[in-house]
Amino acid sequence: MTAAHLFDVADRTVLVTGGTKGIGEMIARGFHAAGARVLLSARNADECHALAAELGERAHAVPGDVATAAGCAALAAAAAEHVGHLDVLVNNAGTTWGAPLRSYPDSGWDKVLAVNLKGPFHLTVACLELLQRSATAAAPARVINIGSVDGMHVPMWESYAYSASKAAVHQLTRHLASTLAPEHITVNAIAPGFVKSRMTSFAFEDPAASPAASTPLGRTGGPDDMAGAAIFLASAAAAWITGVVLPVDGGYVTLQ
Repeated sequence: MTAAHLFDVADRTVLVTGGTKGIGEMIARGFHAAGARVLLSARNADECHALAAELGERAHAVPGDVATAAGCAALAAAAAEHVGHLDVLVNNAGTTWGAPLRSYPDSGWDKVLAVNLKGPFHLTVACLELLQRSATAAAPARVINIGSVDGMHVPMWESYAYSASKAAVHQLTRHLASTLAPEHITVNAIAPGFVKSRMTSFAFEDPAASPAASTPLGRTGGPDDMAGAAIFLASAAAAWITGVVLPVDGGYVTLQ
């Protein structure tokens, strides 16, 4: 077995939610550059089609909203119209809400938990048949959930629903991994640290409080870091790994 074979994801079929911006776009572009067929999903249909057109061959726009069980079922059905199976499902779509403790709204909890926690659960269930079609003992199908280091320590911002949802995603990952192992589907999570995106742009506004300065390796994360971790978890090199939450954070969690 060669190193090239171990990390080869060419010809894999990958669905990425929240795949048109931020970490999702980084992961989607990485899989596509590595030769995979990528289904790009997000609520904004125009953004899905624009990125699919930019990437060209092996990229498909599959707009959808994972905030409801019905939306997840519709997204899985739309994916099935493009492909006959899925090798990899990347549950990346996410949202956040920040507010002071005493005025933190219930609507914030509802929105964040619907997308960040219930979304990965409902979409994984909806995509099981597609994943089962490619799953074997030697080459399991993969589910990759995007958690966060904020689900592993107390964040510096008042984002109560977000950090709680990501901690729950990590536990959901372990629970699904146990349930789906007999079906030859692995379930792992990536817990990113500081990565600049539309969602995290506020953290980069104050030069005096640079996220890079609070990261042991001295920089924030980028496309190669996010795509590399996802490609590893989707490759033959990770075929015997399940139930793992992998921090990709420049050592940030070691500070806690």
